Amino acid sequence: MAEEIQTDVIDPARAAALQVALGQEGRVTDGTPLPPFFHQLYFWSPRPPSELGRDGHPKVGGLIPDMGLPRRMWAGGRLEFNSPLIAGRSAKRRSTCDSATSKNGRSGPLGFVTLRHEIWQGDTHCLTEWQNLVYRQDPSPGQVKPAPPTARTDETDRHEVTFDSTLLFRYSALTFNGHRIHYDLDYARNVEGYAGLVVHGPLLAQLLMLFAEELMGPLARFSFRATAPLMHFETATLCREGQTLWVSGPDGRQCMIAEAVARSE
Repeated sequence: MAEEIQTDVIDPARAAALQVALGQEGRVTDGTPLPPFFHQLYFWSPRPPSELGRDGHPKVGGLIPDMGLPRRMWAGGRLEFNSPLIAGRSAKRRSTCDSATSKNGRSGPLGFVTLRHEIWQGDTHCLTEWQNLVYRQDPSPGQVKPAPPTARTDETDRHEVTFDSTLLFRYSALTFNGHRIHYDLDYARNVEGYAGLVVHGPLLAQLLMLFAEELMGPLARFSFRATAPLMHFETATLCREGQTLWVSGPDGRQCMIAEAVARSE
C-alpha cells in the first residue's frame, strides 16, 4: 500500500489569513485550536512544473495511481475529529491510498480513489480524513450533462454566501491547490466544459462545517458529497435541518449534501 508521511508547523498566520479571506476576523494565534477542516491549509506537496499535469495538479503516480483519465474532482469525504489541531505546533500527517477502482458510468469510464489522512500532534491523534476523488474523461462536444438533484426546501437554518474570482484565488493559494478550473476561466470553459470558474468542493465543505459548528457546537464527525458544481458568479445558500446540511444553488439545485455530528450527541 502506497504511503506518504509529511510534517508541518501549523502556522497561525495561514489560518488567520483564511479567516480573513472568508470575511471573518483573523483570530488564530499561537496556541489557538484550529477551526474544523483548516488542516487543508497545511502539508503542501510542491512539485516543479515538469511534474504537473495539464490541469495544474501534480501528475498522478505514487500515492494516487494513474488510471488514464485526465479530469479530477474531489467528490466528497468523511472526517473524524478527535482533538483540535493547535496553532504554532508541529504536526505529522500519514497518508495512504485505501482504494482505487474503475467502472463505466453513463458518461464513460470513471476512476474512484479514496485517500486516508491521519494527523497527529505529538502523541495526540487529532483527526482522520477520508478523501474521495473521481477521475473521468474530457466532455465530448455537445454532450448532455445529467440533471443535478434538486435541493431540499425544509431547512430550519439558512445562510447565503457569495463567491468571486478573488476568493477562489486566495483559497487556491492558501491550500496550494493548482487546479486550473478554480482560476483559469478559459481552461475551465474550453477544456473541462464548465460555465465559469468552479467553486472548490472543499471550500463549500469548509463553509458547511463552520456553519454546522456555529449551530451545533464542536464537531465529532462530518461527511460530505459534491452533487453539482457551483460557479464563481453564483450565490449559494447553506442549509441545515437536524444533522443534515446542504448547499443550494441559485436555481434550487443541490450542489453538496453533508451530515454533521456534534461531540455532545
